[in-house]
Formats: sequence, structure tokens, C-alpha cells
Amino acid sequence: MKISLLAERQILKAQLEGQFENLKGAGKPLHLSGDNSVEAIGFRIMSEAGALPREIELRKAVEEQTRVLGAAPDEEARRRELKKLADIQLRLDIEQEARRRFYGG
Repeated sequence: MKISLLAERQILKAQLEGQFENLKGAGKPLHLSGDNSVEAIGFRIMSEAGALPREIELRKAVEEQTRVLGAAPDEEARRRELKKLADIQLRLDIEQEARRRFYGG
């Protein structure tokens, strides 16, 4: 099934379920600033609706774990936090690769 057809079905389903009612900014044009890729716009819309994709959650986790790693008090703690960061980064890489394969990009 084509991605465009799948997306259209999901949009129609959401409309029928009333998920687009009372959304912030309804009826107003999208403000396209910064990263204007379809992917970025989709992520922003999902974020505003409170539905973050796993990939975005993992990106935030990488940022947080990087801060934790920077504050590690000693070498043992640093190794432990570095291992956690590597695990999160690996999961993020897997999510990104899955998305690229799914969308054929």
C-alpha cells in the first residue's frame, strides 16, 4: 500500500473520530519556520497533539543522558552513564533506520 494512501486513511479515520476538533491553531495556516521538511512538520504536529513518536522521545533521552554523563562525579560513574548513553543511542539509531526503510528513504 502506498504511503500517501495509508496517510490519507489515517487522516480520514482521525477526522471521523473527532480528533481534529478543538486543536490549537485550527483553521490557521501552518507557520513554516526552521526545518520545513515534511518529517519535521509531522513531528511538530504530533508533539502539539501530545503524541510524540518514539524517535523524538529517544532524542530527548540522549540529550538528558548526555547531561547526566557530563555531571558524573568519577570514572566508574562515567563508565556506567556512558553505557546507558550508548544503549539509548543504539535504540535511536534502530528507530531512525526503521523509519528510513519504511518510507523508502
